[in-house]
Amino acid sequence: MNQAETSDKTYTIGELAEEFGITSRALRLYEEERLLDPQREGTRRIYSERNRVRLRLILRGKRLGWSLSEIRESFDLYDSSLGEEAQLLLMLEKLTQRRDSLKEQKKDITNALRDLERIAVDAEQALQELQSGQPRLSHG
Repeated sequence: MNQAETSDKTYTIGELAEEFGITSRALRLYEEERLLDPQREGTRRIYSERNRVRLRLILRGKRLGWSLSEIRESFDLYDSSLGEEAQLLLMLEKLTQRRDSLKEQKKDITNALRDLERIAVDAEQALQELQSGQPRLSHG
């Protein structure tokens, strides 16, 4: 298949929804958010290869935790005269922010799990003392 054949290929909403494992409602939302711009034939939406690539990028962005407005900002940069370099710089900045956020969340989760473990051990010990009839010493 040559380049012209690839760029001329079109997809229906159902085909893209099935290929990417999403709902047609999600595709309509991305269209409302100006992330996709299918052609219309009556009430039918016809998606180009460009829309298919953009959908792949939308879903990748969502997996990274980006909002739809952040994804649109990236697309807008790419489409602007600033081009791919500006888009890549923005992406690197967003990736750094997301990585930092995830590291902070990981630290918070580790601390929360440690607290839960300590509380569970204390609760199990208190339960054993109650069940054995031994007096419980106050910890606090």
